Amino acid sequence: MNFFRGVMGGQPAGPQPTGAETIHKLCDRVASSTLLEDRRDAVRALKSLSKKYRLEVGTQAMDHLVHILQTDRSDSEILGYALDTLYNIICNDEEEEQDENAQKQEEDLGVLFTDKFLGDSENVTLLLTLLEEFDFHVRWPGVKLLTALLKNQCNQVQGVILVSPMGVSRLMDLLADSREVIRNDGLLLLQQLTKGNAAIQKIVAFENAFERLLDIITEEGSSDGGIVVEDCLLLLVNLLKNNSSNQNFFKEGSYIQRMKPWFEVGDDNSGWSAQKVTNLHLMLQLVRVMVSPVNSPGATSSCQKSMYQCGLLQQLCTILMATGVPADILTETINTVSEVIRGSQINQDYFASVKAPSNPPRPAIVVLLMSMVNERQPFVLRCAVLYCFQCFLYKNQKGQGEIVATLLPSTIDANSISAGQLLCGGLFSADSLSNWCAAVALAHALQDNLTQKEQLLRVQLATSLGKPPVSLLQQCTNILSQGSKVQTRVGLLMLLCTWISNCPIAVTHFLHNQENVPFLTGQISENLGEDERLVQGLCALLLGICIYYNDNSLENYTKEKLKQLIEKRIGKENFVEKLGFVTKHELYSRAAQKPQPVFPSPEQMLFDHEFTKLVKELEGVITKAVHKTSEEEKKEEEVKKTLEQHDSIVIQYKDLIRDQDTQIQELREQVSTLSLNSEQMQNQITQQQSQIQQHKDQYNILKLKLGKDSQGLSSSQGEGAHVNGLHSEELSQLREEVEELRRQHTLQHTQLSDKDSLINTLSSDPASSSESSADTVTVSELESRLAAQTTEAERLKVLHCHNLTSL
Repeated sequence: MNFFRGVMGGQPAGPQPTGAETIHKLCDRVASSTLLEDRRDAVRALKSLSKKYRLEVGTQAMDHLVHILQTDRSDSEILGYALDTLYNIICNDEEEEQDENAQKQEEDLGVLFTDKFLGDSENVTLLLTLLEEFDFHVRWPGVKLLTALLKNQCNQVQGVILVSPMGVSRLMDLLADSREVIRNDGLLLLQQLTKGNAAIQKIVAFENAFERLLDIITEEGSSDGGIVVEDCLLLLVNLLKNNSSNQNFFKEGSYIQRMKPWFEVGDDNSGWSAQKVTNLHLMLQLVRVMVSPVNSPGATSSCQKSMYQCGLLQQLCTILMATGVPADILTETINTVSEVIRGSQINQDYFASVKAPSNPPRPAIVVLLMSMVNERQPFVLRCAVLYCFQCFLYKNQKGQGEIVATLLPSTIDANSISAGQLLCGGLFSADSLSNWCAAVALAHALQDNLTQKEQLLRVQLATSLGKPPVSLLQQCTNILSQGSKVQTRVGLLMLLCTWISNCPIAVTHFLHNQENVPFLTGQISENLGEDERLVQGLCALLLGICIYYNDNSLENYTKEKLKQLIEKRIGKENFVEKLGFVTKHELYSRAAQKPQPVFPSPEQMLFDHEFTKLVKELEGVITKAVHKTSEEEKKEEEVKKTLEQHDSIVIQYKDLIRDQDTQIQELREQVSTLSLNSEQMQNQITQQQSQIQQHKDQYNILKLKLGKDSQGLSSSQGEGAHVNGLHSEELSQLREEVEELRRQHTLQHTQLSDKDSLINTLSSDPASSSESSADTVTVSELESRLAAQTTEAERLKVLHCHNLTSL
């Protein structure tokens, strides 16, 4: 009170000033005081009034407070007061309980003052600069103020920070602050900063955020840690979700391996704290972010491989089979394992080998299916098990074969419960949700697998004692005709549509039962209520599949006769309208969005994600097939045959071209070899020419010496015809040999020229393979002649040397 009296002139009596008047005087004092102490006291007073008189302080004092931040940088105390005051007028107080109108008014004020503060983008830059101050009284309120600005106007503040030099780096430094309160509030700030902005997320990630956050999680005790671990995990989810660049950086940095210790839960799983449950939920969510079906297939596959190699998948399966794990954690673990194995053959194979710690040990798949068909289990858990089973079979023909094999007569083991037995039990139980789940699970065992569709036709069921067994296909149609619950019939119709689509043999089996077609036409033609529309649409789809994939093997139910039946009993337009009921159903689009079955209640569990793809694929072609006349079908068949013939011709030409390519490649290799041999021979000829020239020179020298010696010799010696043991016959023979060598050299040079010409011809036209054999012979002759020439030259050289020695 003394302070306010001083402000009002020191008069103790009289009318008290209003809040607005007091704030006005304080603002004047901040603006006009030359002493730092006076300004500091005034700002402190504004801070104390800022919560009660939020509107007045925000309206009158904001510009003065920003000016303080700009000019009084040397005094940390006044900076702290100014930042606290700005925070109080911008932040919406979420702690106090307020009615809806008051809360709305608070939020409106926060947005109003945030917009005013952001009117000058330099204010955000100024705030980033102040965060470099190490003083606690400046840094902490600065962090809180920037967080409040981000909450109120996220996109605008993100834009300013993104273009600010070193803006994100300054904020990342908060994680290295030794004061926990600043580090923890820095985590909250970065959570707000990284929301929905991929560019900022990438910068934060490359500022070594993953390393720092994982270190903090480890220091704080991982899943047993407190709220700080939760904040770190939330920030990691922000950085990785829907950001392929950061996901790849996380994987390449070997950070997936560092997640494994998070899931090492002990044997004693009793007494989980609420914080531990929250932490583990976020950890599982982080794993799912890395292997989400919405990610690119290559990135997902790479992460799945890493999770198997580092043992993370094995650790998750341990939690899956552990006892005492809270139900919500178990459910989320099942969903996580589902996406880690989805479409990854090695992970699916490992999951098939996992055994539950029971006596005797049972496969994990069997234990999970027991929960799925048990109506006493929680709904979300049953959905999770169905998703896990679907992911196990996704693009896994080996797994599909193993599941179907458990239903075949030759593989049934009476002493153990198999997956197939559980599915059949669920398919025909009294619980409609079990019927639906089992039907969808069995449909996934047949998805895009013609072999298993045909194998499943062999399955026979014993319905009651004394009666012959019926096929599984027939039993499904029997239950349909009995008029069970909508959910059960929808599940069975989805199974039948998946089963017989693209499988003419299954279509024939279905049509072979004389009751099936009349039942379908009766269902489609009736005018039933809103609830039955979906069943009518699925019946139309099933009948349409019988037309489209019909191989006309049954005389009574050929394509043409079925279309005539539709025209007489239903009407083509009415049939197409009923077929359209499926895609127009409100739950169809929800199921089509993502593979995981997520439904608010069991009653809304009607569509399967993979089945929506099948409907989308077949609806148009079935509509066309129903409207086509027999003449159009004949024309189409002719066109189809023509196209098949054309394809056959194209395949023949492709094979011919492939053979020619092979021959050309072989000829090119031959040309290369011949070129190399020619080069080697050319080198040998050059050497031989050099040797011959040497022999010529030696011969000329020898001849000159012999001529001089023959003139100087006396005729009385009696051996005029013999010079140093060399007879005239031998000299003549030597001359002849030299001439022969010359002729051979000339011939060889001519042959070599012909060979070069042939090689050039082969290089320009590799297809001329007929000449290759002749070329090979010519090369052989050249090589033999060279060898003979070399031998003769050596002999001549020895003879010359001998003669020189004699001289």
